[in-house]
Amino acid sequence: MEDHIVRATAANAQIRVFAATTKHLVETARQDHNTSPVVTAALGRLLTAGAMMGTMLKGDDDLLTLQIKGDGPAHGLTVTADAKARVKGYADWPTAMLPPNALGKLDVGGVLGNGILTVIRDMGLKEPYVGTCELQTGEIAEDLTYYFAVSEQIPSSVGLGVLMNKDNTVRQAGGFILQLMPFASDEVIAKLEENLKKIPSVTTMLDAGNTPEQMLDIVLEGLNVEVTDTVPAQFYCNCSRSRVEKALVSIGEKELKGMINEGQPIELKCHFCNKGYEFSVDDMKKLLKKAK
Repeated sequence: MEDHIVRATAANAQIRVFAATTKHLVETARQDHNTSPVVTAALGRLLTAGAMMGTMLKGDDDLLTLQIKGDGPAHGLTVTADAKARVKGYADWPTAMLPPNALGKLDVGGVLGNGILTVIRDMGLKEPYVGTCELQTGEIAEDLTYYFAVSEQIPSSVGLGVLMNKDNTVRQAGGFILQLMPFASDEVIAKLEENLKKIPSVTTMLDAGNTPEQMLDIVLEGLNVEVTDTVPAQFYCNCSRSRVEKALVSIGEKELKGMINEGQPIELKCHFCNKGYEFSVDDMKKLLKKAK
């Protein structure tokens, strides 16, 4: 199944709905960053959420950034996404490890620890919109549910999951975001709450072969789901050699001269996709002229 996001409504547009399958983009991130299983799960959940939240953006040039800073071994995660569900991200400490939690699951909450979730929406205005909240569990889905409630005043339910194979590759990944509209009736709210109490986990539904569309039918049983569109999702990084050159020029003459005087080529890696760009001493001398 190709990675994609389904956008839908339910209960006569009283509920706004997003559901995703993201196995391939999460596996791409795992390979690019050589993440440990628990960090793969953490980063995969945030990438999935970012892809879905990216499709909430209105303009093609709008950007969303999700950032978690915690006191756990992974230190933090950063994810960015655009309106086309193209997403990229990295962990501050990709190889962080922890034993399973008390439920025998990957301890995402433990590897992130206590900290802050920040959501930044850059919509081309003078200042981006920035919302923050304290991590509630570090499990990410619950933290985003809390964020929507306190920072955006939108009653929501977020489900996210990453399931690993024994060889530490990604077996399943995906999620959903459900948001109640202000005019949602008490009956609809009660039915949704009843459904959410009995649904299986995201990865259980995906591993049983369910598509995002079928996952919504399970989660929103009896609430008349209407799919509005489907958006392909992918791990996409727009880094390039020219961008890295600009970054090198921006550090200034003094730093560049120091690198040149060492007489060795340097390699700079993109934070988001880990791709390396090598610059010879001659390359740096040419950049030094641009820095002057």
